[in-house]
Amino acid sequence: MNIFVINSGSSSIKYQLFKMPATQPVCSGLIERIGMPGSAVTHKVYLNGKEQMINRAVDITDHEQGMLEAAKLLTGPGISVIQNPDDIHAVGHRIVHGGEKMTHPVIIDEEIKTEIKKLFAMAPLHNPGSYQGIIVAEKLFKKARQIAVFDTAFHQTLPEKAFRYAIPHKFYKDDGIRVYGFHGISHKYVSSKALAYLDNPEAKVITIHLGNGCSMAAVDAGKCIDTSMGLTPLDGLIMGTRSGAIDPSVVMYLMSQVGYTVDQVNELLNKQSGMIGLTGYSDFRDIRKLYDNGDPNAKLALEMFAYRIKKFIGSYTAALNGLDAIVFTAGVGENDSLVREMVCKNVDYLGIKLDKRKNASKASEIRDVGTADSKVRILVIPTNEELEIANQCQELLVHEKTT
Repeated sequence: MNIFVINSGSSSIKYQLFKMPATQPVCSGLIERIGMPGSAVTHKVYLNGKEQMINRAVDITDHEQGMLEAAKLLTGPGISVIQNPDDIHAVGHRIVHGGEKMTHPVIIDEEIKTEIKKLFAMAPLHNPGSYQGIIVAEKLFKKARQIAVFDTAFHQTLPEKAFRYAIPHKFYKDDGIRVYGFHGISHKYVSSKALAYLDNPEAKVITIHLGNGCSMAAVDAGKCIDTSMGLTPLDGLIMGTRSGAIDPSVVMYLMSQVGYTVDQVNELLNKQSGMIGLTGYSDFRDIRKLYDNGDPNAKLALEMFAYRIKKFIGSYTAALNGLDAIVFTAGVGENDSLVREMVCKNVDYLGIKLDKRKNASKASEIRDVGTADSKVRILVIPTNEELEIANQCQELLVHEKTT
């Protein structure tokens, strides 16, 4: 079964093609800076154990043109992985916000597209790009089943005491204002890997997804019971360009006293805050260089970043009534040893003890970077959202055939 996975953002498209049930993709790609100067395509093909890479600087004006470039590369001479677009059986789309109605992977129809559009305001940086990816994929892969996999779905097991806000009931009932949580595809993937690694299906695990967007989840026996992001992906941890949790009065003050509009506040908190607001950079590799050179703003920013994570570890340990493992994942979580060290420093009371030598090592597989006597295992697990999406698509189609 050929499953083409699309992770479409506001200005980029990531994709992978899986020939299921094989878990290794036969190709992958990134189309970036869509609609901006310097747009480019990176395409990798994995054949006979060897990787072939194509880099193209192409003026890509919109998502449709980007997907057309990807389709050409899938069937290109000498590097083709399929004969024509009709060889794709299913296209799996990562959709960030599914609200309360969409709690499982679904075959996309007009009703589902309407629901996704309704949630544009709750995920303005993500849902519009994903929606456009669906529209384009329907044109290009006419025989494929289009399937939506939702980032919010994994968090739909939150108890009401965890997902409700302390505001009048009507705002939940009439407007759907509640905690939804995000990065659920990643949290589901790495938490299931952690349970298997620990050989304990009942394990209590805290998953820590750290990239440009950052979130955490408290997972009890594979079920999410709390998560750091809220109504939108803005809440919780400090992120690349997002503020994370902030006193709501700051918003009111900015509007009533500084003269900001709603749009300006939205722009400030989503795109100009977090690490870029504190240091001038959103990429942790740049911030690490500043830190290594003794920059005080970078030092403060990383201390704030780690401190916020520590607070969630403490609160989630209480919510879980115990802790078997913490899991670092995503670009920063998997690759930044300094961040892991700062997060794990001075939390030995909880039984978290980092082995600095193990932490400094690099590997592409699951690794435990805790000391031998650490009561809580400290795992670094590479996430694979695309594979998780492909797995969920395959399960849906198999189930559809048997019912």
